[in-house]
Amino acid sequence: MHRQDGWPRYGHDVLGDTPEWSTLRIARGGKITDISHPGHIFEDVIPRFDDITGDGQPEVWLVQSSYTEGARVVVYDPNAPGAPIAATPYIGQANRWLAPVGVADLNGDGSPELAYVDRPHLRRTLRIWQFRKGALHEIATLDGVTNHRIGDPEIGGGIRPCTGTPEMIVASADWRRVLAIRLVGNRLMQKDIGPYIGRESLAAALMCRHQG
Repeated sequence: MHRQDGWPRYGHDVLGDTPEWSTLRIARGGKITDISHPGHIFEDVIPRFDDITGDGQPEVWLVQSSYTEGARVVVYDPNAPGAPIAATPYIGQANRWLAPVGVADLNGDGSPELAYVDRPHLRRTLRIWQFRKGALHEIATLDGVTNHRIGDPEIGGGIRPCTGTPEMIVASADWRRVLAIRLVGNRLMQKDIGPYIGRESLAAALMCRHQG
């Protein structure tokens, strides 16, 4: 990701004093493609590469924010970059953001799911999406969790495979507890696996140091 000179500022600064990325650059097979959309920035820490469509090939996905409609997830085909092949709905208001958790086959049905926390500083809702028939469809939600503090340049938690079943690692909404969350069918089941005592608590859980 990089920023074009003269691109207007969004001014949200939810990730602290980090650049407002205006352009996503995809290099593939010796070809470089720059992707930008007027009135938007990529409000994220990194682009991510995961198989979201279930075709066995990784897509590129990250958070994109509209200056008027707030954040959404966009998914690009790295072999044919241009318009997104899929996207979640905008949150609907400027300066409203979401924090990615990750992608995995969370419920063992053979299809990958994408997870993020919707407004980790306000609404604090975990949302799970699955790609079907050319679009992302929401299949589960859980309130009362977070994975980011305002101004932090990093997003905490993620997905761990420690028990053989993927678990999403996040914090409770009050930042007191570390939670491991599983998707069972289309239901989200949470387990308290210990106190939150700093950023290292989520990192330790991801490394399987705390099973609960």
